[in-house]
Amino acid sequence: MPILADPIWPVALLATIQYVDAAVCWRPVDAVRRCLDDVHAPPLVRRLLTPIKIAAGSGLLLGLVVPYLGVLTCAALVAYFAIAVTMHIRARDLGRNFRNAAALGLTSALVSLCYL
Repeated sequence: MPILADPIWPVALLATIQYVDAAVCWRPVDAVRRCLDDVHAPPLVRRLLTPIKIAAGSGLLLGLVVPYLGVLTCAALVAYFAIAVTMHIRARDLGRNFRNAAALGLTSALVSLCYL
């Protein structure tokens, strides 16, 4: 089956970011734990982060051969990061973590263009 996304490097990079993020959320490093504490993330959200991020990385890579899945995954990531940005705004946490969430949301939107 041919690879349909072009170029593929942004897709691969965003998938890698999602997998690495899933790994650091599995047993949160101090920076991740502080970020989650700062936005008052409930325990259920914390438990769901790793599977969500693994699913996102997998959806992005599978989207290389099933483009609508890649676009759908990017849309889900934009929604995910919109929620993250909202949580940071509500917590008045407008520093680096807020900027990271906003940048990854924008990146997810731009990566969706690789599938079109």
